[in-house]
Formats: sequence, structure tokens, C-alpha cells
Amino acid sequence: MSKRFVLVVSHTGREDSLLAGQEVCAQLLNAGITPVMTQVELDEYVAFAKSQVAPHPAIDSVAVLGTDAPASDLEVVMVLGGDGTILKAAEVVREAATPLLGINLGHVGFLAESERDGLADAVQRVVNRDYLVKERLALDVRVIVGGQEEFRTWALNEATIEKSTSERMLEVVVEIDKRPLSSFGCDGIIMSTPTGSTAYSFSAGGPVVWPSVEALLLVPISAHALFARPLVINPNSLLAVEVMQRSSGHGVLWCDGRRTWKLPPGARVEVRKSELPVRLARFRQGPFTDRLVRKFSLPVDGWRGPDATSDKG
Repeated sequence: MSKRFVLVVSHTGREDSLLAGQEVCAQLLNAGITPVMTQVELDEYVAFAKSQVAPHPAIDSVAVLGTDAPASDLEVVMVLGGDGTILKAAEVVREAATPLLGINLGHVGFLAESERDGLADAVQRVVNRDYLVKERLALDVRVIVGGQEEFRTWALNEATIEKSTSERMLEVVVEIDKRPLSSFGCDGIIMSTPTGSTAYSFSAGGPVVWPSVEALLLVPISAHALFARPLVINPNSLLAVEVMQRSSGHGVLWCDGRRTWKLPPGARVEVRKSELPVRLARFRQGPFTDRLVRKFSLPVDGWRGPDATSDKG
């Protein structure tokens, strides 16, 4: 029987996440599965174990990603934390496209599939390979300066162009499918996926888009323009934002709040649907409506369902 590997990614700055990681590693080892961590994260766990009165022995049997276990051999990534930790894990396994299973130890945890009290059950589901894999649209992002590509990256939630200083607006021109749409001053522009529609885009007034909808979103931030509404765009379109030469300062590109690049006047950012989606592990096929209600604690008191209004004669 071939060896099984599961990557464990945690918010190592939080003790509850480190304790949860120790639990996960122990349960995986008891089931004959080798837990894997990055070297940096394993070092954090070793330091944490040394600080404990009774160090957890499971850490001694953790494999190192890339040294003891290649990313291509990973079955799934168990992510212990909030959405930020899931985005960190997605970055680690981007090329391998390993499914991500989030256990929420943060606040909303919109991308997570389980909560802290369901941790043991989640590990058992992984042991039994009892989960579904859903694909989420991701973005390919590139920065062009003077006709040359300067930077290329990707995003699961959003690519955001923001002004670099609080005193001045950023002057931009927006382009869809190589045609100009509008130019205006603003605090920034968010180009989002449906997955990211409940993240920064939501905070900026963008629409919530069901993950099953293939689309790109463009949401201006504090734009000084008559036509600066959020847009829902064909997923195969090419979105572009140029920092205009008349801008008095630089812009900054942020992708998922993790990867950044400075944008001088004249810089162009192009965003399109990536050919490589991000894969999320799910335990159930429940409707997205239920996830919205649960994660945002939406009031549904008084709802009686379709049968309450049907004509029973």
C-alpha cells in the first residue's frame, strides 16, 4: 500500500491553532497517514512543543514538504485557521492544485468547511476519503510597464489596485476586452472572483455572486465618477486597469492581500480567468444560500417554506 500524505497548514501565530494542529497530526498518524508541514511551519511547531510542559510526540513524525514528501503526492490540505490561512495554503499548493479543507478557527471563515468542534470528525472524513472536491475560478494577473511584463501572479479572491498614499486619489482608466470603459479618480479598483465576492469586494459594495456562477467582478472603491457601479463581466473577458500618467503618485497591486507589486504611472494590470482553478474539499452539497445564512448570521425567523403558501384546496 502506498504511503498517504496530508499537508497541515495552521495559523502559527495562535496557540489554539497550534494545539489543533497537534491533534490533527496525532489522529492522522494513528490512522497510518503521514502529516506534512512546510519547514518554516514545522519549526514553529517544534518551538511551541518545547515551550509546553509535556511536548506532544506527534510533531516528531511530521514530514517536511518538498524534502520528505513532494507536493504532487499530497491527498489534501487540512487548513486550521480563518480565510487568510486558507489563502496562505492555496499559495503553497498552487501548482499541485491539491484540494483545501478548511477548519475555521477564525471569525467568519467563509471558505472553511468545518468548525473547531468538528475537528475530529473532519480528520476522520479525510482518513476515509469521504469528501467532495469543488473547483473555484481563480485569476491570472500580470503587470505591464513600458510594454514589458514586470510581474505575474494569481488570485483566488481578488486582485486590487489601490492608491499608495492616503492624501491623493489614484487616476485610472478601465478597459474591458481591449476597449476603454471609463476613466476616473478613485481610492482603488477590485477585480474579484465569485469566491471573492464575499470578501473585500463585498465590503466595497460589490454583489454577492454564487460560486457556481462563472463571472468576473469589477468594483471601484470610492470613485469620483457618475458611472462607477460594480460590474459583473463574462468570465472569458480580459479586464485591464491602467494607472494614468497624470496620477500624482504610485499605485499598489495586492492579490489576496498576500502578493504585492508597486505600480508607477503608466503601469497596466491585466486580469483574466486562470486555466488552473483552486480546488476546495467539501463534506456536503448544501446550497450556497445556507452558507450565507450561517456565516453572516442572517435573520430568517418567520420563514415557513414553499408549503406554507401552496394552495391545498
